[in-house]
Amino acid sequence: MNTPPSITKIEKVINVLEEIVIESGNNEDPRGYFASLYLKVTRAVKSGIDNKEFMDNERMEKLDVIFAKRYIDAYYNSKTKTLITDSWSLAFKLDTDYWPIVLQHLLIGMNAHINLDLGIAAAEIMKGKDINDLEHDFNKINSILASLVGDVERDLAEIWPILGKILKVTKRVDNFLVNFSMTLARDGAWKFAQFLSKTHENSWHTAIKNRDINVAKKAKIITNPGWIVSLILMIVRLGEKGSISDKIEKLKS
Repeated sequence: MNTPPSITKIEKVINVLEEIVIESGNNEDPRGYFASLYLKVTRAVKSGIDNKEFMDNERMEKLDVIFAKRYIDAYYNSKTKTLITDSWSLAFKLDTDYWPIVLQHLLIGMNAHINLDLGIAAAEIMKGKDINDLEHDFNKINSILASLVGDVERDLAEIWPILGKILKVTKRVDNFLVNFSMTLARDGAWKFAQFLSKTHENSWHTAIKNRDINVAKKAKIITNPGWIVSLILMIVRLGEKGSISDKIEKLKS
């Protein structure tokens, strides 16, 4: 499939993400790292919807679909060289570089998806309504996404012990990860959703473009963390074992 699929239900989101993960594994494509993580997130959100954990579960499914479609559309459009946001363009460009560790691939995907896409999806689902009515459920889904940074760090340290050892002997990489996590927590995705909801729809394109530029700049925390951290991450990268498909399989499990 080279064109973005039509999606209206969260089950379809899960099916498409499963296809991306399989395709990435077959092609030894690092894009499968983020897709595997996002598949876990979507399954967690679906479980929450099924268990009526949100204030408005029907609305949450619609939000999840709009949110997921921004990533899925970017994924397929990038394959056909169709114009995508700068944030996702940088994320996918990282996949052509040997040196980034798995965690960097995950973080740069989260940067584009949370810092840009989540606010847009929230504003879209609440068009013509009071955006503040969504705040509780917005915070809940954002917490699910942001909490995965620490979980993934621990998982990768177990899979590749050298990462855990380096984190114990130096605060450089640990601070790099913590600072990015705090950036996500403080990011202002909700404020952007509020801003967008108050902006005339004719001005949305400009507002989103400006936001995209700022979010793309945040990616430098991941791609250019400084020479000391970069050197440490190179050592971690050399300690990562297995093929890309092996790592994708580990992230899935």
